[in-house]
Amino acid sequence: MEIRTIHANGVEFAYLALGEGPLALCLHGFPDTAHTWRHLMPELAARGYRAVAPFMRGYAPTEVPADGAYEDAALAADVRALHEELGGDERGVIVGHDWGAFPVYATAHLFRRAVTLAVPPIAAQLAGFFDYEQLKRSFYIFLFQTGIAESAVRGPGFLENLWRDWSPGYDAARDLEFVRDSLAGEQNLRAALGYYRAALGTTPPTGRHPAAEPATAGEILYLHGTRDGCLGPELAKDVLGHLPPGSRAELVADAGHFLHLERPEEVNRLILDWLGPAS
Repeated sequence: MEIRTIHANGVEFAYLALGEGPLALCLHGFPDTAHTWRHLMPELAARGYRAVAPFMRGYAPTEVPADGAYEDAALAADVRALHEELGGDERGVIVGHDWGAFPVYATAHLFRRAVTLAVPPIAAQLAGFFDYEQLKRSFYIFLFQTGIAESAVRGPGFLENLWRDWSPGYDAARDLEFVRDSLAGEQNLRAALGYYRAALGTTPPTGRHPAAEPATAGEILYLHGTRDGCLGPELAKDVLGHLPPGSRAELVADAGHFLHLERPEEVNRLILDWLGPAS
């Protein structure tokens, strides 16, 4: 998979691509890169899709956006622009993990079918997010609002331990190499943390992009690992009540937060069965 570039929504995006056919857009989260889809993309291509995995805004080799926007509205605007610039149409599908899931909830209606992993809609999370155990898991969100966040993330073992806690037993050595390359620049790390600062309002919305509203149309498959150490699976118990009609939710046994990397055969099967062959 070669790295290509495309200009969309005022940002020069780098992306991995494989296959020919209707667009299958694959969005990564934190601390991760487009390489997270290395198991899924060949399977999508074999089903007749053109699998495209962009490095999200600010993650090198994608450029750091000049507008400094990392709010949900900016991410949704990126998806709409990428869909257009990549020649997407009503046959396309979209998959998003972690931060990559947020814009899927706002743009699912643009795609024939959609998949989100590991992060349910905010409304579904609220009932359990302030549980004491979940707040402990979410310490990093609050750390990232501070001026010491960049130094903490650069500190010895921080990212390694985050992956270890979120996906117990998974060897993330290769993924961490990709992450370190992508976030090596100070501006890139600041951008990755900017998503969290925008989410809690530490960085005010730029107002540059139309508000991202939850999609009321577009069928979504939601997947969550039963051993997720980032967001406990109990936060996903009411997820279907916050997804468009026709959606579906599945728990993946013995999988953590990076379930598509830990259990690629099972997760790929669930995703491909849901999306079906390209039409």
